[in-house]
Amino acid sequence: MKNCNFLLLLISCLYTLTGISQTKILFDARKAETASNADWVIDADQNNLLWNPNATVSGTTNESNAQRFPTPAQSGITANTLETFWKGALSNWAVDCVKYGYTVESLPYNGQITYGNASNLQDLSNYKVYIVVEPNILFTTAEKTAMMQFVQHGGGLFLISDHTVSDRNNDGSDSPDIWNDFISNNGVSNNSLGFQFDLANISQTSSNVITAASDSLLHGPFGNVTQVQLSNGTTFTLNSSQNASAKAVIYTTGSSHGTTNALCVYSRVGSGKVAALGDSSIPDDGTGDANDVLYNGYTGDASGNHQKLLMNITIWLATQAPAPTASYSASASNICAGQTVTYTNSTTGNPTSFSWSFSGGNPSTSSASNPIVTYSTPGVYSVSLVATNSSGSNTISNTNSITVNAIPNVNPILGSTSVCVGSMTSLSTTTPNGIWTSSNLSNASINSNGVVSGIAIGSSTITYTVATNGCSSTQTANITINALPIVTLSNFPILCQNSGTYNLIEGLPTGGTYSGVNVNGSNFLPLVVGQNTINYYYSDI
Repeated sequence: MKNCNFLLLLISCLYTLTGISQTKILFDARKAETASNADWVIDADQNNLLWNPNATVSGTTNESNAQRFPTPAQSGITANTLETFWKGALSNWAVDCVKYGYTVESLPYNGQITYGNASNLQDLSNYKVYIVVEPNILFTTAEKTAMMQFVQHGGGLFLISDHTVSDRNNDGSDSPDIWNDFISNNGVSNNSLGFQFDLANISQTSSNVITAASDSLLHGPFGNVTQVQLSNGTTFTLNSSQNASAKAVIYTTGSSHGTTNALCVYSRVGSGKVAALGDSSIPDDGTGDANDVLYNGYTGDASGNHQKLLMNITIWLATQAPAPTASYSASASNICAGQTVTYTNSTTGNPTSFSWSFSGGNPSTSSASNPIVTYSTPGVYSVSLVATNSSGSNTISNTNSITVNAIPNVNPILGSTSVCVGSMTSLSTTTPNGIWTSSNLSNASINSNGVVSGIAIGSSTITYTVATNGCSSTQTANITINALPIVTLSNFPILCQNSGTYNLIEGLPTGGTYSGVNVNGSNFLPLVVGQNTINYYYSDI
């Protein structure tokens, strides 16, 4: 056995100072983990169970009946304690957990799998890690829901199966099927682990590990894992579309580091973590129920790597993630009344919920990751974000985050909106400091004083804009550019001086004005010898 006695002695002296002693690990013993030739418990004082298909207690049966607290008491374990301190095929693993500073318990065959049930002393909310080695009874809907809630709220779940066609209690279900049913039909977050158990049966020793030097499963407190041995176990298939965090750390010999042929996988779900292995021989320490055929896979196989791998995984699952660090960015910090701001959350630390507060905003609160807020009233407003995960909450509050500027009022445009080609008209407004513009300078131009010149026949939109603090308001007027009327005069007759009054040109548009020498209304009296000029003025505007 390659042990870590020096490391364990050091850790056992320090763990009370670090708070590790508050970390509780729960090993399941209620899903026929001791049926037939299995003994996947940490300690059993009695051997009186019969699994056929569920547990019954009888004096004629001999399967391990794990009790909640292993005996002798774990307080007596030191760095030199042997795994035979307890009686179970998982005793070595459990003793190592206690040496590291954890507290271990078993969930007996008649226990309950719940989450958030205060009346259940072994409710999953009381534990950091829940370990289930080769279950042989399907989980109920309520149990699967409790297990997923446990994970989502920060718990660590360790799933270990055996090979396909390994139904030990003859109820029609074996561990790969049972785990796939949990993954795909848990009622909380179906198919969210990012992997599934294959229905396979393989035996091999593989050194095909990933090269990531920082991976906590391969390079954790118990050392570097370089290989794993399967003795009739199964593999995994990854599905990153279901969970992008799902990863494999060990693969079958010769396979690529892709989505198939994985031997050890893990992922994050909500605030929690999940890890999985496909062979119950890996944690078997070779001791336990004398009626079973057990062998030492924990320290005897894979050159001692299984002890490192199982303890690294346990520590990773139990390690509490830090509280999130709240952070966000805003699409703008200076806006006009009535505009919106989009807040983009950039919080780190796997937050599970958000609580926003917006003074002066609509909505004033939000639980969305990236809310959109409308500000209607001028002023300076604050923004607050509280990000939460299972480890706690973190708040960021910006007092002067958003400045909302008023939109200026602009009074209506006054003045004539009709002008002849080549003529001018003046527009005005009682709102000062604005800018005049024309939408169509080929029809009309306007100067800074609001004087419009008619350039060409047609229409033009004149706009008066007032801007303050980046916010603007406008008034518009439509200007009509009129054509000059065409007046055709008939030829005057040749008249004699003082020969009477003559009526001027007939057929002209009505409403015009005559002018000239000796013109009275539309009559002309020729008094002077020679040519006489008579004008007719007419406007159709």
